[in-house]
Amino acid sequence: MTQTLLHNARLIDPEAESETPGALLLEGGTIAEVIAGPLPEGAFPGATRIDCRGAALAPGIVDLGVKVSEPGERHKESFRSAGRAAVAGGVTTMVTRPDTSPPIDTPEVLEFVSRRAREDSLARVRPMAALTKGREGREMTEIGFLMDAGAVAFTDGLRVVENTKVYYRALTYARALGALVIGHVQEPGLSSGGVATAGKFASLRGLPHVSPMAERMALDRDIALIEMSGARYHADQITTARALPALERAKANGLDVTAGVSVHHLTLNEFDVADYRTFFKLTPPLRSEDDRMAAVEAVASGLIDVIGSFHTPQDEESKRLPFEVAASGAVGLETLLPAALRLVHDGHLGLPRLFRALSLNPARRLGLPSGRLARGAPADLVLFDPGAPFVLDRETLKSKSRNTPFDGARLQGKVIGTWVAGERVFE
Repeated sequence: MTQTLLHNARLIDPEAESETPGALLLEGGTIAEVIAGPLPEGAFPGATRIDCRGAALAPGIVDLGVKVSEPGERHKESFRSAGRAAVAGGVTTMVTRPDTSPPIDTPEVLEFVSRRAREDSLARVRPMAALTKGREGREMTEIGFLMDAGAVAFTDGLRVVENTKVYYRALTYARALGALVIGHVQEPGLSSGGVATAGKFASLRGLPHVSPMAERMALDRDIALIEMSGARYHADQITTARALPALERAKANGLDVTAGVSVHHLTLNEFDVADYRTFFKLTPPLRSEDDRMAAVEAVASGLIDVIGSFHTPQDEESKRLPFEVAASGAVGLETLLPAALRLVHDGHLGLPRLFRALSLNPARRLGLPSGRLARGAPADLVLFDPGAPFVLDRETLKSKSRNTPFDGARLQGKVIGTWVAGERVFE
Protein backbone atom coordinates (compact mmCIF):
# COMPACT_ATOMS: atom_id res chain seq x y z
CA MET A 1 0.00 0.00 0.00
CA THR A 2 1.06 3.57 -0.63
CA GLN A 3 2.48 5.31 2.42
CA THR A 4 2.37 9.04 3.10
CA LEU A 5 4.54 10.62 5.77
CA LEU A 6 3.48 13.96 7.23
CA HIS A 7 6.54 15.17 9.13
CA ASN A 8 7.84 18.31 10.83
CA ALA A 9 4.35 18.93 12.29
CA ARG A 10 2.89 20.06 15.60
CA LEU A 11 0.66 17.13 16.53
CA ILE A 12 -2.54 18.29 18.24
CA ASP A 13 -3.79 15.22 20.14
CA PRO A 14 -7.16 15.91 21.82
CA GLU A 15 -7.29 12.45 23.39
CA ALA A 16 -3.97 12.86 25.24
CA GLU A 17 -4.54 16.65 25.46
CA SER A 18 -1.03 17.21 24.15
CA GLU A 19 0.70 19.40 21.58
CA THR A 20 4.06 17.96 20.50
CA PRO A 21 6.37 17.97 17.47
CA GLY A 22 6.19 14.79 15.46
CA ALA A 23 5.03 12.99 12.35
CA LEU A 24 2.25 10.71 11.12
CA LEU A 25 2.55 7.80 8.70
CA LEU A 26 -0.61 7.17 6.67
CA GLU A 27 -1.33 3.85 5.01
CA GLY A 28 -4.49 2.32 3.60
CA GLY A 29 -6.74 5.14 4.76
CA THR A 30 -5.65 4.92 8.39
CA ILE A 31 -2.89 6.24 10.64
CA ALA A 32 -0.20 3.56 10.61
CA GLU A 33 2.31 5.20 12.97
CA VAL A 34 2.46 8.19 15.29
CA ILE A 35 6.05 9.38 15.68
CA ALA A 36 6.77 11.75 18.55
CA GLY A 37 9.75 14.05 18.39
CA PRO A 38 12.32 14.29 15.59
CA LEU A 39 12.00 11.84 12.72
CA PRO A 40 14.84 9.26 12.71
CA GLU A 41 17.12 9.71 9.70
CA GLY A 42 16.22 7.38 6.85
CA ALA A 43 12.93 6.31 8.38
CA PHE A 44 10.19 5.09 6.02
CA PRO A 45 12.24 5.39 2.82
CA GLY A 46 9.39 4.34 0.49
CA ALA A 47 6.85 6.84 1.79
CA THR A 48 5.72 9.98 -0.01
CA ARG A 49 6.93 12.80 2.24
CA ILE A 50 5.07 16.01 3.00
CA ASP A 51 6.92 18.62 5.04
CA CYS A 52 4.38 20.35 7.29
CA ARG A 53 6.87 23.15 8.07
CA GLY A 54 5.86 23.31 11.73
CA ALA A 55 2.14 23.76 11.07
CA ALA A 56 -0.48 22.22 13.37
CA LEU A 57 -1.76 18.76 12.40
CA ALA A 58 -4.99 17.68 14.10
CA PRO A 59 -7.85 15.22 13.65
CA GLY A 60 -10.34 16.44 11.07
CA ILE A 61 -13.34 18.32 12.46
CA VAL A 62 -16.56 16.37 13.03
CA ASP A 63 -19.22 19.05 12.54
CA LEU A 64 -22.43 18.05 14.31
CA GLY A 65 -25.57 19.75 12.97
CA VAL A 66 -24.82 20.75 9.36
CA LYS A 67 -27.74 21.71 7.10
CA VAL A 68 -27.35 20.48 3.53
CA SER A 69 -30.37 21.49 1.50
CA GLU A 70 -30.82 18.24 -0.41
CA PRO A 71 -33.52 17.27 -1.09
CA GLY A 72 -35.67 20.28 -1.80
CA GLU A 73 -33.48 23.38 -1.84
CA ARG A 74 -30.34 22.58 -3.82
CA HIS A 75 -30.08 26.23 -4.84
CA LYS A 76 -29.05 26.97 -1.23
CA GLU A 77 -26.58 24.11 -0.75
CA SER A 78 -25.84 20.76 -2.35
CA PHE A 79 -23.69 17.89 -1.13
CA ARG A 80 -21.13 18.86 -3.75
CA SER A 81 -20.84 22.49 -2.61
CA ALA A 82 -21.10 21.62 1.10
CA GLY A 83 -18.37 19.00 0.72
CA ARG A 84 -16.04 21.47 -0.97
CA ALA A 85 -16.71 24.05 1.74
CA ALA A 86 -16.20 21.46 4.48
CA VAL A 87 -12.77 20.27 3.41
CA ALA A 88 -11.67 23.88 2.80
CA GLY A 89 -12.48 24.48 6.46
CA GLY A 90 -10.85 21.32 7.81
CA VAL A 91 -14.18 19.53 8.34
CA THR A 92 -13.77 15.86 7.39
CA THR A 93 -17.15 14.61 8.66
CA MET A 94 -20.46 16.45 8.30
CA VAL A 95 -23.23 15.19 10.57
CA THR A 96 -26.25 16.45 8.65
CA ARG A 97 -29.66 17.57 9.90
CA PRO A 98 -32.97 16.12 8.70
CA ASP A 99 -34.77 19.46 8.25
CA THR A 100 -34.89 19.16 4.47
CA SER A 101 -37.87 19.25 2.11
CA PRO A 102 -39.18 16.59 2.45
CA PRO A 103 -37.66 15.84 5.85
CA ILE A 104 -35.48 12.78 6.31
CA ASP A 105 -38.09 10.71 8.13
CA THR A 106 -38.19 7.46 6.14
CA PRO A 107 -35.50 4.94 5.15
CA GLU A 108 -36.16 5.74 1.49
CA VAL A 109 -35.36 9.45 1.86
CA LEU A 110 -32.36 8.60 4.04
CA GLU A 111 -31.00 6.19 1.44
CA PHE A 112 -31.40 8.85 -1.27
CA VAL A 113 -29.50 11.37 0.83
CA SER A 114 -26.76 8.85 1.65
CA ARG A 115 -26.32 7.96 -2.01
CA ARG A 116 -26.08 11.61 -3.04
CA ALA A 117 -23.53 12.24 -0.31
CA ARG A 118 -21.36 9.30 -1.36
CA GLU A 119 -21.42 10.44 -4.98
CA ASP A 120 -20.83 14.16 -4.49
CA SER A 121 -19.23 15.06 -1.16
CA LEU A 122 -15.47 15.27 -0.61
CA ALA A 123 -16.09 15.03 3.15
CA ARG A 124 -17.64 12.09 4.93
CA VAL A 125 -21.37 12.48 5.62
CA ARG A 126 -23.20 10.91 8.56
CA PRO A 127 -26.92 11.75 8.35
CA MET A 128 -29.32 12.27 11.22
CA ALA A 129 -33.00 11.40 10.82
CA ALA A 130 -36.18 13.04 12.10
CA LEU A 131 -37.50 11.94 15.48
CA THR A 132 -41.15 12.42 14.50
CA LYS A 133 -42.89 12.01 11.14
CA GLY A 134 -42.76 15.20 9.12
CA ARG A 135 -41.00 16.80 12.12
CA GLU A 136 -44.55 17.57 13.27
CA GLY A 137 -44.25 16.20 16.81
CA ARG A 138 -47.28 13.91 16.58
CA GLU A 139 -45.96 10.44 15.77
CA MET A 140 -42.45 9.05 16.08
CA THR A 141 -40.56 7.74 13.07
CA GLU A 142 -39.42 4.16 12.48
CA ILE A 143 -36.27 4.63 14.54
CA GLY A 144 -35.04 1.06 14.14
CA PHE A 145 -35.39 1.00 10.35
CA LEU A 146 -33.73 4.41 10.09
CA MET A 147 -30.81 3.22 12.20
CA ASP A 148 -30.45 0.21 9.90
CA ALA A 149 -30.37 2.64 6.96
CA GLY A 150 -27.51 4.61 8.54
CA ALA A 151 -28.99 7.31 10.79
CA VAL A 152 -26.52 8.24 13.54
CA ALA A 153 -28.95 10.28 15.67
CA PHE A 154 -32.54 11.51 15.76
CA THR A 155 -33.79 15.09 15.97
CA ASP A 156 -36.57 17.33 14.75
CA GLY A 157 -34.00 20.09 14.31
CA LEU A 158 -35.20 23.52 15.38
CA ARG A 159 -38.72 22.24 16.03
CA VAL A 160 -39.50 21.27 19.61
CA VAL A 161 -41.67 18.21 20.27
CA GLU A 162 -44.32 19.98 22.35
CA ASN A 163 -46.43 16.90 23.17
CA THR A 164 -44.63 15.53 26.22
CA LYS A 165 -46.24 12.09 25.95
CA VAL A 166 -45.13 11.69 22.33
CA TYR A 167 -41.64 12.85 23.25
CA TYR A 168 -41.42 10.47 26.22
CA ARG A 169 -42.53 7.52 24.08
CA ALA A 170 -39.95 8.37 21.43
CA LEU A 171 -37.21 8.67 24.06
CA THR A 172 -38.20 5.34 25.62
CA TYR A 173 -38.14 3.63 22.23
CA ALA A 174 -34.81 5.26 21.38
CA ARG A 175 -33.35 4.04 24.65
CA ALA A 176 -34.35 0.45 23.86
CA LEU A 177 -32.43 0.71 20.56
CA GLY A 178 -29.47 2.68 21.95
CA ALA A 179 -30.26 5.62 19.67
CA LEU A 180 -29.03 9.14 20.40
CA VAL A 181 -31.73 11.85 20.55
CA ILE A 182 -30.80 15.48 19.95
CA GLY A 183 -33.08 18.17 21.37
CA HIS A 184 -33.47 21.86 20.59
CA VAL A 185 -33.80 23.50 23.98
CA GLN A 186 -36.06 26.51 23.48
CA GLU A 187 -39.48 26.64 25.15
CA PRO A 188 -41.66 27.15 22.06
CA GLY A 189 -44.31 29.39 23.58
CA LEU A 190 -41.82 31.88 24.97
CA SER A 191 -39.40 31.78 22.04
CA SER A 192 -41.96 32.05 19.24
CA GLY A 193 -41.36 35.21 17.23
CA GLY A 194 -38.30 36.25 19.23
CA VAL A 195 -35.38 37.49 17.13
CA ALA A 196 -33.21 38.94 19.90
CA THR A 197 -32.39 38.15 23.52
CA ALA A 198 -34.53 40.01 26.05
CA GLY A 199 -32.81 42.99 27.63
CA LYS A 200 -32.18 46.70 27.33
CA PHE A 201 -30.41 46.40 23.97
CA ALA A 202 -33.28 44.53 22.28
CA SER A 203 -35.78 47.03 23.69
CA LEU A 204 -33.79 50.01 22.40
CA ARG A 205 -33.63 48.40 18.97
CA GLY A 206 -37.36 47.63 19.00
CA LEU A 207 -36.82 43.94 18.27
CA PRO A 208 -39.17 41.15 19.42
CA HIS A 209 -37.23 39.31 22.08
CA VAL A 210 -37.09 36.07 24.03
CA SER A 211 -35.97 35.54 27.61
CA PRO A 212 -32.91 33.35 28.27
CA MET A 213 -35.22 31.42 30.60
CA ALA A 214 -36.83 29.84 27.52
CA GLU A 215 -33.65 27.80 27.13
CA ARG A 216 -33.51 26.87 30.81
CA MET A 217 -37.17 25.80 30.88
CA ALA A 218 -36.82 23.59 27.79
CA LEU A 219 -33.64 21.99 29.12
CA ASP A 220 -35.29 21.29 32.49
CA ARG A 221 -38.17 19.54 30.75
CA ASP A 222 -35.89 17.44 28.57
CA ILE A 223 -33.71 16.44 31.52
CA ALA A 224 -36.79 15.28 33.44
CA LEU A 225 -37.81 13.13 30.47
CA ILE A 226 -34.30 11.73 30.16
CA GLU A 227 -34.39 10.82 33.84
CA MET A 228 -37.71 9.03 33.26
CA SER A 229 -36.68 7.23 30.07
CA GLY A 230 -32.93 6.66 30.51
CA ALA A 231 -32.33 7.70 26.90
CA ARG A 232 -29.09 8.99 25.41
CA TYR A 233 -29.50 12.72 24.89
CA HIS A 234 -27.60 15.67 23.43
CA ALA A 235 -28.75 19.30 23.70
CA ASP A 236 -27.95 20.92 20.38
CA GLN A 237 -27.10 24.41 21.67
CA ILE A 238 -26.63 25.69 25.21
CA THR A 239 -26.10 29.44 24.90
CA THR A 240 -27.15 31.00 28.22
CA ALA A 241 -25.63 31.05 31.70
CA ARG A 242 -28.98 30.17 33.28
CA ALA A 243 -29.11 26.79 31.54
CA LEU A 244 -25.65 25.66 32.67
CA PRO A 245 -26.51 24.68 36.29
CA ALA A 246 -29.24 22.32 35.03
CA LEU A 247 -26.77 20.72 32.61
CA GLU A 248 -24.21 20.37 35.39
CA ARG A 249 -26.73 18.68 37.71
CA ALA A 250 -27.82 16.27 34.99
CA LYS A 251 -24.25 15.16 34.41
CA ALA A 252 -23.54 14.93 38.15
CA ASN A 253 -26.61 12.70 38.54
CA GLY A 254 -25.23 10.26 36.00
CA LEU A 255 -27.66 10.95 33.16
CA ASP A 256 -26.38 10.19 29.67
CA VAL A 257 -26.47 13.85 28.64
CA THR A 258 -24.10 15.97 26.54
CA ALA A 259 -24.42 19.43 25.05
CA GLY A 260 -23.15 21.56 22.20
CA VAL A 261 -22.87 25.21 21.27
CA SER A 262 -22.42 27.04 18.01
CA VAL A 263 -19.19 28.85 17.25
CA HIS A 264 -21.25 31.98 16.57
CA HIS A 265 -22.56 32.05 20.15
CA LEU A 266 -19.00 31.64 21.44
CA THR A 267 -17.53 34.49 19.40
CA LEU A 268 -20.37 37.00 18.83
CA ASN A 269 -22.90 38.71 21.09
CA GLU A 270 -26.16 40.64 20.93
CA PHE A 271 -24.46 43.94 20.11
CA ASP A 272 -23.45 42.54 16.72
CA VAL A 273 -27.03 42.98 15.48
CA ALA A 274 -26.89 46.73 16.17
CA ASP A 275 -27.11 47.66 12.47
CA TYR A 276 -29.90 45.11 11.86
CA ARG A 277 -27.59 43.03 9.68
CA THR A 278 -29.55 39.87 8.99
CA PHE A 279 -26.41 37.75 8.59
CA PHE A 280 -26.32 37.97 12.41
CA LYS A 281 -29.87 36.64 12.79
CA LEU A 282 -29.52 33.17 14.29
CA THR A 283 -31.59 30.60 16.16
CA PRO A 284 -31.37 30.95 19.12
CA PRO A 285 -30.57 34.67 18.91
CA LEU A 286 -27.17 36.01 19.88
CA ARG A 287 -26.82 36.42 23.63
CA SER A 288 -25.38 38.92 26.10
CA GLU A 289 -21.64 39.14 26.66
CA ASP A 290 -22.10 37.54 30.09
CA ASP A 291 -23.84 34.57 28.47
CA ARG A 292 -21.15 34.31 25.80
CA MET A 293 -18.38 34.20 28.40
CA ALA A 294 -20.30 31.65 30.47
CA ALA A 295 -20.51 29.40 27.41
CA VAL A 296 -16.79 29.86 26.69
CA GLU A 297 -15.95 28.88 30.28
CA ALA A 298 -18.26 25.85 30.03
CA VAL A 299 -16.41 24.66 26.92
CA ALA A 300 -13.06 25.17 28.67
CA SER A 301 -14.21 23.15 31.70
CA GLY A 302 -15.77 20.40 29.58
CA LEU A 303 -19.32 21.06 30.77
CA ILE A 304 -20.27 21.86 27.16
CA ASP A 305 -18.89 19.02 25.08
CA VAL A 306 -19.16 20.02 21.43
CA ILE A 307 -18.56 23.10 19.27
CA GLY A 308 -20.28 23.10 15.87
CA SER A 309 -20.85 25.47 12.98
CA PHE A 310 -24.62 24.85 12.77
CA HIS A 311 -24.13 25.58 9.08
CA THR A 312 -27.48 26.92 7.81
CA PRO A 313 -27.36 28.21 4.24
CA GLN A 314 -29.91 30.84 3.22
CA ASP A 315 -30.18 32.52 -0.16
CA GLU A 316 -29.93 36.27 -0.69
CA GLU A 317 -33.69 36.68 -1.16
CA SER A 318 -34.46 35.24 2.29
CA LYS A 319 -31.79 37.32 4.03
CA ARG A 320 -32.20 40.71 2.36
CA LEU A 321 -35.40 41.48 4.27
CA PRO A 322 -36.24 43.43 7.43
CA PHE A 323 -34.57 41.81 10.43
CA GLU A 324 -37.79 40.50 11.97
CA VAL A 325 -38.88 38.57 8.87
CA ALA A 326 -35.51 37.53 7.42
CA ALA A 327 -34.56 33.85 7.56
CA SER A 328 -32.40 32.74 10.48
CA GLY A 329 -29.03 31.01 10.22
CA ALA A 330 -25.50 31.41 8.93
CA VAL A 331 -23.07 29.31 6.94
CA GLY A 332 -20.11 28.10 8.94
CA LEU A 333 -18.27 25.15 7.44
CA GLU A 334 -15.34 27.28 6.24
CA THR A 335 -15.34 29.71 9.16
CA LEU A 336 -15.73 27.23 12.03
CA LEU A 337 -12.00 26.70 12.59
CA PRO A 338 -10.72 30.29 12.28
CA ALA A 339 -13.64 31.59 14.36
CA ALA A 340 -13.04 28.95 17.06
CA LEU A 341 -9.35 29.84 17.08
CA ARG A 342 -10.35 33.22 18.51
CA LEU A 343 -10.84 31.34 21.79
CA VAL A 344 -7.25 30.09 21.57
CA HIS A 345 -5.77 33.46 20.67
CA ASP A 346 -7.71 35.07 23.53
CA GLY A 347 -6.25 32.56 25.98
CA HIS A 348 -9.47 30.73 26.89
CA LEU A 349 -8.52 27.34 25.40
CA GLY A 350 -5.49 25.44 24.21
CA LEU A 351 -5.52 23.72 20.84
CA PRO A 352 -5.91 20.18 22.30
CA ARG A 353 -8.96 21.23 24.34
CA LEU A 354 -10.42 23.01 21.32
CA PHE A 355 -10.09 19.87 19.20
CA ARG A 356 -11.72 17.80 21.92
CA ALA A 357 -14.81 19.90 21.31
CA LEU A 358 -14.43 20.07 17.52
CA SER A 359 -13.38 16.48 16.77
CA LEU A 360 -13.00 13.95 19.57
CA ASN A 361 -16.17 14.56 21.58
CA PRO A 362 -18.64 14.64 18.66
CA ALA A 363 -17.02 11.50 17.20
CA ARG A 364 -17.26 9.69 20.54
CA ARG A 365 -20.85 10.77 21.09
CA LEU A 366 -21.87 9.37 17.72
CA GLY A 367 -19.76 6.21 18.02
CA LEU A 368 -17.47 7.18 15.15
CA PRO A 369 -13.81 6.04 15.05
CA SER A 370 -12.47 9.44 13.96
CA GLY A 371 -11.39 12.44 16.02
CA ARG A 372 -8.12 10.88 17.23
CA LEU A 373 -4.43 10.85 16.37
CA ALA A 374 -3.82 7.19 17.13
CA ARG A 375 -2.54 4.13 15.34
CA GLY A 376 -5.42 2.50 13.45
CA ALA A 377 -7.62 5.61 13.53
CA PRO A 378 -8.99 6.93 10.22
CA ALA A 379 -6.55 9.23 8.45
CA ASP A 380 -9.00 12.15 8.55
CA LEU A 381 -6.75 15.14 9.24
CA VAL A 382 -6.44 18.90 9.00
CA LEU A 383 -3.15 20.76 8.63
CA PHE A 384 -3.41 24.45 9.49
CA ASP A 385 -1.47 27.53 10.49
CA PRO A 386 -3.30 28.85 13.58
CA GLY A 387 -1.59 32.25 13.40
CA ALA A 388 -2.06 33.09 9.72
CA PRO A 389 -4.10 36.33 9.49
CA PHE A 390 -6.66 37.12 6.81
CA VAL A 391 -9.75 39.21 6.18
CA LEU A 392 -12.73 37.09 5.22
CA ASP A 393 -14.40 37.92 1.93
CA ARG A 394 -17.67 36.02 1.68
CA GLU A 395 -17.44 35.98 -2.12
CA THR A 396 -14.55 33.52 -1.80
CA LEU A 397 -16.58 30.96 0.15
CA LYS A 398 -17.24 27.65 -1.55
CA SER A 399 -20.78 27.27 -0.21
CA LYS A 400 -23.58 28.12 -2.62
CA SER A 401 -25.00 30.46 0.02
CA ARG A 402 -22.74 33.05 1.61
CA ASN A 403 -24.71 34.31 4.59
CA THR A 404 -21.80 34.60 7.01
CA PRO A 405 -21.64 37.06 9.92
CA PHE A 406 -17.84 37.08 9.52
CA ASP A 407 -17.84 38.91 6.18
CA GLY A 408 -15.06 41.50 6.42
CA ALA A 409 -13.88 40.17 9.79
CA ARG A 410 -10.20 39.83 10.68
CA LEU A 411 -9.54 36.18 11.45
CA GLN A 412 -6.52 34.00 12.17
CA GLY A 413 -6.06 30.40 11.12
CA LYS A 414 -5.75 29.09 7.58
CA VAL A 415 -6.22 25.50 6.48
CA ILE A 416 -3.23 24.25 4.51
CA GLY A 417 -4.41 20.74 3.76
CA THR A 418 -7.22 18.30 4.51
CA TRP A 419 -7.12 14.50 4.27
CA VAL A 420 -10.08 12.11 4.24
CA ALA A 421 -9.27 8.39 4.52
CA GLY A 422 -5.64 9.22 3.75
CA GLU A 423 -6.43 11.06 0.51
CA ARG A 424 -5.64 14.76 0.26
CA VAL A 425 -8.92 16.46 -0.65
CA PHE A 426 -7.91 20.09 -0.11
CA GLU A 427 -4.67 21.97 -0.70
